[in-house]
Amino acid sequence: MDLSEESDATLRLINQMLMEEEDLANKPCMFTDILALHATERSFYNALVSSNQDSKPPGWVPDETNIHDYVLQTVLRTFSSANTISPPVVRNFTGGSSRRRSRELDDSENFRRSNKQLASFPDETDDEPQEAYDKVLLCPILNPHLQQNCDQWCPNRSDNSSNRSKARVKKKIGNKQEIIDLNTLLLNCAQASATFDLHNAYDILRQIRQHSSPQGDGTQRLAHYFANAIEARLAGNGTTAHSAFNSKRRPAADILRGHQLYVTASPFNKVSNSYANKSIMKLAANSNSLHIIDFGILYGFQWPCLIQNLSVRPGGPPKIRITGIDFPQPGFRPAERIEETGRRLGTYCKRFNVPFQFTPIAKKWDSINLEDLHIKPDELLVVNSMNRLRHMLDETIVMNSPRDAVLKLIKQINPDLFIHGEMTGTYGAPFFVTRFREAVFHFSSMFDMLDTILQGGEKGQEERLVFEKEIMGRDIMNVVACEGLERIERPETYKQWQMRLERAGFRQQGLNKEIMEETVENIKKNYHKEFTVDRDGEWMLQGWKGRIVYCISSWKPNLQ
Repeated sequence: MDLSEESDATLRLINQMLMEEEDLANKPCMFTDILALHATERSFYNALVSSNQDSKPPGWVPDETNIHDYVLQTVLRTFSSANTISPPVVRNFTGGSSRRRSRELDDSENFRRSNKQLASFPDETDDEPQEAYDKVLLCPILNPHLQQNCDQWCPNRSDNSSNRSKARVKKKIGNKQEIIDLNTLLLNCAQASATFDLHNAYDILRQIRQHSSPQGDGTQRLAHYFANAIEARLAGNGTTAHSAFNSKRRPAADILRGHQLYVTASPFNKVSNSYANKSIMKLAANSNSLHIIDFGILYGFQWPCLIQNLSVRPGGPPKIRITGIDFPQPGFRPAERIEETGRRLGTYCKRFNVPFQFTPIAKKWDSINLEDLHIKPDELLVVNSMNRLRHMLDETIVMNSPRDAVLKLIKQINPDLFIHGEMTGTYGAPFFVTRFREAVFHFSSMFDMLDTILQGGEKGQEERLVFEKEIMGRDIMNVVACEGLERIERPETYKQWQMRLERAGFRQQGLNKEIMEETVENIKKNYHKEFTVDRDGEWMLQGWKGRIVYCISSWKPNLQ
C-alpha cells in the first residue's frame, strides 16, 4: 500500500459521490456545516430560554452536551400543538396582493412535503453498475486515471523551479513604484483592531482591499480572506459572518470538487491515511475481528483502501466493525450523513467479501459514554482520529476541557492502538494579535502551496477558488473574527499534543522506520520538492517549504 493506492482510493470515492450529484446538490457538506451548528444552537438556546423559563425541568443546568436536545425538543413542542407540521403563519399587515398569499400557500405545501421527505430513508439498493464499483474500489499500484487527474491540475508537480508567492505588490505612481507589503499591512491592521483604533484600522483595511483579490496570486488571495475576517471583527459580527458560510448552503458536490483538488495537489491527507492504515494492517495481521472507532469519520475517505488490502490478507479478511463518530447534523436526523458513510463503506466490504458492521454515533464527543461503543473483549481495538480533535474546546474556554474529556474516554476504551493525526499550528492562542500573526504565517503556506502547484494555469482554478473560499476562508473567518465558544479552530503544535497526551495517561509508540522510508521515497518521486516529511522523536511531520503543517503518531494507554 503506497501513496498512489491511498490517493486513488480517495479520489475514486469522491468521483463516485459526485456521480450522485443530484443528491449532493441538495445537501450541505460535512466539511463545513457540522461545526458551526453548535455555535448557532447556543445563540438559539439563549433566545429560547429567555421566553420559555417554565419549560425547563427543575434544577436543570444547561451545558454544551444538552443544548442540542433542548433546542430540538423545544422546536418539536412548538409544532406538536398542531396535528400536522406546518410553518408559522406570516400575516401580511401591509395589504399584500392575492399573488403573494397564493405563493405563501404554495410554500406551506412545499414545507409539508419536505418534512415528509425528511422522515424517509434513502434506498439501499444493490443494482449500481459494476463499472461504478470498479472505479471507486480498486487500488492499483499506479492508476492511469490518477495520473490523468494529477497532470490535469498539477503540471510539473515535481518541478524544481518553485514559483514563490511574493508578499509585496508593486504599485506604479507616476515614474515611481511604491512597494506594498500586504503581510505588514495585515499585521498593522490587526494591531489597530486590538487597540480599538478603528480609524486607523479601517484606513489600513481600505489599502489592503485595493491590492487583494480572490483571483490574484497567493499573497493577494490570502490578504483578501483575512481582510474579510478583519472587517467582520471590526463590525462585531464575526459569528454571523462565520455562520453565513453555512446559511448559503453551497452544494456538497461543489465543495467535494474543491477537496478533490486539494487531495490531488498535496500529499498531506494521503500520507496521514497511509501511515494509519499501514499501522493497522501490521497490528491486525493475525486478528479475526477488528473494531475501529473513528472520531471524526466525515465521508470515510480513509477506509476503502484498508478494506481492500485486508480482503487479500493471507488466511482471509477479519471481521471489520467501524464505529463512525461525528458531530450531529442540523435537522431531525442528526446521524443521516454518518449513516450514508456507513452505507458506502458497506458497499466496499460487500464487493470484497469482507464481513462488516457499522455503528453511527452523532453526538458531541465529550458526551459519549463507554457503553455507547459496545466494545467486545475478543476484538482488536483501534481508535483513530485524523485532524479533528483541534475542534474540541480546551481549558482556555471551559474549566473541564472537552478536549481532555475525549482523551479520557479513549483511555477508558483501552485500545490496542490510538492513532492521532492533526494539523499542527500556533494560531490557537487566546491573545488576538499573537493568534492573528501565527494564522497569517500558517495560511500563507497553504495559499503558496496551491499557487506553486497550479502555477497559474486555467485548469483547476474554479476548484481552487471553492476550496480557498469555503474551507480556508471559513477557517480564517473563525480564527480572526470569532472568540469564546464560537471559535472552533484551536490547533496546537505537535509538542503541545505530546504533553497533553502524556498528561492524559498515554505513552507514545515507536515510529515505524520502514513506513517512514517508504513515505519519504514516495514524496520525492511523485510530488513537488518543497513538500517535506521529517521525523522528530516518534512524530512524523509533514510540511511545505520548511513549515510544519501536519503531524501524526500512535499511542497506547499507560495503565501502570
